[in-house]
Amino acid sequence: MTSPVATASDRSAPTSSGTSGSAPRLRTPRRRHSADRPRRSVLLTVLTSLVLLYSLVPLVWLAISATKTQEGLSRSAGLWLDGDFALWDNITETFTYDDGVFTRWLLNTLLYVGLGAGGATFLAVLGGYALAKFDFPGRRSVFAVVIGAVAVPGTALAVPTFLMFSKMGLTNTPWAVIVPSLISPFGLYLMWVFATEAIPTELMEAARIDGAGELRTFFRVALPLLAPGVVTVLLFTMVATWNNYFLPLVMLKDPDWYPLTLGLNSWNQQAATAGGEAVFNLVVTGSLITILPLIAAFLLLQKYWQSGLAAGSVKE
Repeated sequence: MTSPVATASDRSAPTSSGTSGSAPRLRTPRRRHSADRPRRSVLLTVLTSLVLLYSLVPLVWLAISATKTQEGLSRSAGLWLDGDFALWDNITETFTYDDGVFTRWLLNTLLYVGLGAGGATFLAVLGGYALAKFDFPGRRSVFAVVIGAVAVPGTALAVPTFLMFSKMGLTNTPWAVIVPSLISPFGLYLMWVFATEAIPTELMEAARIDGAGELRTFFRVALPLLAPGVVTVLLFTMVATWNNYFLPLVMLKDPDWYPLTLGLNSWNQQAATAGGEAVFNLVVTGSLITILPLIAAFLLLQKYWQSGLAAGSVKE
């Protein structure tokens, strides 16, 4: 009579033919050797730390200085708090000084960014999609013009733009700032490159076979795939329009149409004029308020940068 222990051991013993009765062999994890680990570069760490300090020290100084009074700015160190914490008083005075003109400047900036940066992003998306996915005569010439326009600085075009808008009678109006902001050669080039890789041609052909027109293909198929590129271009154009100083300086004379950059500079220059009042604490506080929307926009839209392309949407 066969013992149950022997029977159990016979059933669990592996066979040479590799049948299903054989016990599975566990795979031991491979140990990582020290050569597989990325090496740490001391020089790269030092350079990164210097760049980080270069970027954060001005923000820290701005945040600390916004808590000081006009007298506190001169009697205390730049990176150290003063005895009088006046942040809330400075914020209140910033919005109420000179009949609340800071609020008007903030609304003007939002108007310029909403129409200028938003329109520039929309036109860049349309142009980049068309250049990437359609073949038409003169496509190479358009590419050369776009590359050449990227190399031209915006300040070099400010005076010719002023002369052109002066002939049309649009200077000292919001359109003198909005219309030039609609053109973004770098945004067009960026969307061109991004659309080339992000939108598979097979996906567009499948949409057309299903009966979708070109507009529906763009808005329902292509635009969702372009979301990371759209957000990137939007942030670039928004920052450029928000921080634009030279173009409004040339185009605008009425302080009621000033953006934040030009308005804060006018406050800063008051101390140099005869009988002018020094309000450096309001300039610093206004500058801190000015950068907060940009920081919020970068933090809220950061997730779209990490989005991948159309990986897996088309089966090869």
